[in-house]
Amino acid sequence: MVQQLSPYMPPNAPKQRQLRVAELLRHELCAIFARGNLRDPGLAGHSITVSEVRVSTDFHIATAYVSLLGGDAAEPVLAALRRAAPYLGAQIARAVRLRKTPKLKFIVDPSFEKARKIDDLLRHPRVVRDLPNTKPEETTDASSREK
Repeated sequence: MVQQLSPYMPPNAPKQRQLRVAELLRHELCAIFARGNLRDPGLAGHSITVSEVRVSTDFHIATAYVSLLGGDAAEPVLAALRRAAPYLGAQIARAVRLRKTPKLKFIVDPSFEKARKIDDLLRHPRVVRDLPNTKPEETTDASSREK
């Protein structure tokens, strides 16, 4: 019988090695995007941020959650990232020592959009009037966004 290490960790939580490999892959993907030496013209001129990488339990698939700075359309860039995935995997394999480099999958990170929606809701005039210690300039920001 396998004993769970902590009563507070859910049974499907990623293991420590998964977290380490995921962070290593995220760091290397960020470095590749920062260098900007990508061959696909669909990726040229776009600022891509990798917010998280999740690795499957068998380490065969790594899912990278990406977001675009500047409000660019995500679908064409996502298609270009999928085309460039083998090249990116080869770049990672050269830089990182792993037995097997996981296959890369790219997904648009929804957390930034969700955070923006929550922020807009909190700045709504009906909500602002119920919040204690609000400043007048916060209400003017919310009313100008609504128009």
